[in-house]
Amino acid sequence: MLDYSDNLKFVISLLAIVNPIGALPIYISLTDGYRPQERARIILLTSVAVVAILLVTLLSGELILRFFGISIDSFQVGGGLLLLLMAISMLQARTSRVAHTSDEAEETADRETIAVVPLAIPLLSGPGAISAVIVYADKAKEPLAYLITSAGIFIIGLSIFLSLLAAPFIARKLGRTGINIVTRIMGLILAAIAVEFITTGLKNIFLPLA
Repeated sequence: MLDYSDNLKFVISLLAIVNPIGALPIYISLTDGYRPQERARIILLTSVAVVAILLVTLLSGELILRFFGISIDSFQVGGGLLLLLMAISMLQARTSRVAHTSDEAEETADRETIAVVPLAIPLLSGPGAISAVIVYADKAKEPLAYLITSAGIFIIGLSIFLSLLAAPFIARKLGRTGINIVTRIMGLILAAIAVEFITTGLKNIFLPLA
C-alpha cells in the first residue's frame, strides 16, 4: 500500500510531467479567436479527458503489462528513461511539442476536438504521464490505495482546469520567459524522479542475481 510520502511523490511527479503551466502557450494559440463559451467548454473537456485517460491507465495498465509479459521493474526502467528524456527537453525549454500539436490542431475541423487531441493527449496525458501512473499503480495493491491514487489524478485534473481557466492572466504575468522558468523547474524535479525510477527498477532486476 502507498504511504503518505508515496502519495505526495506521485502527485508531484505527475504534476511535473503534465506541466499545465508549460501547456498554456499552446492552449492560447489553439484557442485564439474562440468565444469565452467555447474556451470554457474546451477547458472542461480537456480536464475531464485527462482524468479519464489516467484513471483507465490506473485500472488497466498492469493488465496490459501482464498481457505483453513485461515485468513492472523493466517497465519502470523504460518509463524512467522516457521521463529522463522529457526532463532534458523541459530543461532546455524546447518547443518541438508546440509545433507538433499545432500541426495536429490544423487538421482538426471541429473546434471541440482539440480538447482531446492534441491538448489532453499527447500534450498533457502523454506517454510520460501514462508511464508514471502504471508504475505507481503497481504499489496500489488495496482498494484504499487505488482510491488515494485516483484522488491524486483528480487533483491533477483540477490543476489543469484552473491553469487553463487562468491562462490569459498567467500568460500576461509570467510571459514566455516566466513560463520557460517554470518548465525548467518542473524538468529538474522530473529528472530526479526519473533517476529514482531507473535505479529502483535496476536494483529490483539485478538484486536476485547478486
